[in-house]
Amino acid sequence: MEKNKNKKFGTKKVLFSAITLGLISAFGFIALLSNCDNPLQAAEIIDTDGDGYDDEAEIASGYSPFNPAPEKIKESDVDADGLSDYFEIEFGTDPFNPDTDNDGYSDSEEIDWAYDPNSAEPKRLDRKIEIDLANQRLTLLVSGRAWKDFPVSTGKPSMPTPTGAFKIINKIENAWSKSYGLWMPYWLGLDRGRIGIHELPVWPGGYREGEDHLGHPVSHGCIRLGVGPAQYLYERVEAGTEVVIK
Repeated sequence: MEKNKNKKFGTKKVLFSAITLGLISAFGFIALLSNCDNPLQAAEIIDTDGDGYDDEAEIASGYSPFNPAPEKIKESDVDADGLSDYFEIEFGTDPFNPDTDNDGYSDSEEIDWAYDPNSAEPKRLDRKIEIDLANQRLTLLVSGRAWKDFPVSTGKPSMPTPTGAFKIINKIENAWSKSYGLWMPYWLGLDRGRIGIHELPVWPGGYREGEDHLGHPVSHGCIRLGVGPAQYLYERVEAGTEVVIK
C-alpha cells in the first residue's frame, strides 16, 4: 500500500471520549487526563461503553472499555476496521471510527503497511524484526509495538543462528542456494553473514523442506518462515530494516 502523496486531506478529527486518548501506557494503560487535577480519580468514574464497569477496571481485567458486550480487549473491534480495541489504544486511534485520519485507508490497513493512522499525510512508522531463538518466534514490531508474531525454524545446534543486531541488506523473491541446491523463496538477506530470513526451502523437484519443522531449530543457520508469513513479511519490510536475534 502506498498513500497518494498528492491527495488533499482534511484536518478535522472525529472527537471521542477523553478516556480513549487517556488510556495509553506501556503496561497498565494508566489514565492521563490532562484537564484533571487527579487523573486517576477521574478515570475511576468513566464508563465509556455504559456497561456499569469503569474503563480502568475493564482494561485491568483484559476487557474492552468501548464494547458493552463482555469481549476481551484484544478480540473486540467496535468499529470493525480490523484493528482490535487493544491496538486502538496502543496506537491512539479512534475506536469508533474505522478511518481515524479520514484519508480513505482504514486504521488497520495503515498500521499493517507502517503508515501513521493518525496522520492524513503519508507519514511512515518505524518497523523492526525480533527473533527469539529460545521460543522459535519472529515478531514484527510497528512503532515499537508487537504487531505480528510467527513461528520459525532457526539453526540447529551444530549450525546455530548468530545472535545480535543486523540489517536487511537485500531482498530476492526466489533466491537460489548454490551451497545446498535449493530455492529459498522471499529471501531477506542479513549483513555480517551468509544467512537470511526466508520461506521453507523448495528443492528443484518441488519438494518443500521442513513443513513440520516450524518451532524447532533444524535449519543451517537461516531463519525459516512458513508459507504465507514469509511473503507477508517480505512485502512489508525493506532493506535497512533492523533485525535483532537473541
